[in-house]
Amino acid sequence: MVDYTTPVTTAFEMQRASIEQSQKALEQTVSFQQNINEAVIGSLDTQESAQRRGVELSKTVFHSYLDAVESTVPGAAGTVDEVRQAVDEQYDFLLENHAEVFDNIESEMVEGVESYDDLTADYVDAVDEQVKLLVEAHEELESQSVQVAEQFGDQLEEVQEQVEEMQAQVEEVQAQATDAVEA
Repeated sequence: MVDYTTPVTTAFEMQRASIEQSQKALEQTVSFQQNINEAVIGSLDTQESAQRRGVELSKTVFHSYLDAVESTVPGAAGTVDEVRQAVDEQYDFLLENHAEVFDNIESEMVEGVESYDDLTADYVDAVDEQVKLLVEAHEELESQSVQVAEQFGDQLEEVQEQVEEMQAQVEEVQAQATDAVEA
């Protein structure tokens, strides 16, 4: 007896494996994006610190320039002190705003990432549920397809047996006809 169901079963198994691999790829992509989001948020402190150091270095360079002007230009001490005070106020204002901006950026990013995580978790759950339903329907279709293939195989074997019987009858009739003609 020939097994007509093996190709059908194999095709369905391959399809299910493909569905499951696609689902895992989606979950890995979401996880990867979440890791990137965490890394970006984690790097904000480093970025803020580096930028703050850059601003402070700029302030130090400007102070050095004012020190040079003060030491080389006679009578400029009063004016340089006024400029130094104005520069310090502007740098203090800049650094205060800089910290506030980074705090706002970080809180907005954290809120956005949390929303993204919630949304993607809901999405992945929905996909998981849909894949589960799809696999169940797929298994049912496979079961029906295997039954059809088995029935086809049984019918094919019956037809083959009938053909063989008819062939035997034809051969018998031919043999009788040959015997009758020869006799």
